[in-house]
Amino acid sequence: MILTEISRSIGTIRISRPDKANSLGSAMLEALIRAFEQMAATPDLRGVILTAEGRVFSAGADLDEARAGLAVSELWERLSAQVAAMPCLTIAALNGTVAGGAMGMVLACDMRLAVPDARFFYPVMRLGYLPQPSDPVRLAALVGPSRAKMILLAGQKIAADEALAWGLIDRIAAPDALLGEAEALCADALAAPQGHAAAIKRML
Repeated sequence: MILTEISRSIGTIRISRPDKANSLGSAMLEALIRAFEQMAATPDLRGVILTAEGRVFSAGADLDEARAGLAVSELWERLSAQVAAMPCLTIAALNGTVAGGAMGMVLACDMRLAVPDARFFYPVMRLGYLPQPSDPVRLAALVGPSRAKMILLAGQKIAADEALAWGLIDRIAAPDALLGEAEALCADALAAPQGHAAAIKRML
């Protein structure tokens, strides 16, 4: 359900559960954490692209597991922390809507591209859960406190064009061009000395 590959010093991590809107269970979260850990330990890796199969990036937590406690699991925070700690460039290539806890790993990436019909929402208010601790901090850093409250407190679904205007995503790309545009953003990292991206990320 979590597919990985490395080609020309760029890794790809792909969520593959399209029949369930790429909803995430605990085993998938653990697999994502391992995938990022393995990528981080790969010599001379210059970029990692996070994406998914189908028309939805991820609907967030698997509903059955969410009711059993996954919604408040520390696995979400472990995953976003691992993404944020990556020494190379990380790009979320969002093939569709991002919902709930899946926002955490997306917010932790260095850059975000999305297809035109993607939507972004995090319905913690309506569901009665608190977001993972780092998610509101990263969200507010991107869009500002008021817009973060629109998403977290008012439960608004943000369309791709509005997300671009807010700074939640960095570019909108056609579905057939999404991965190509993500790979193109890695060009300078591929040409730079090893460790250079990590040094700039520390400065940022």
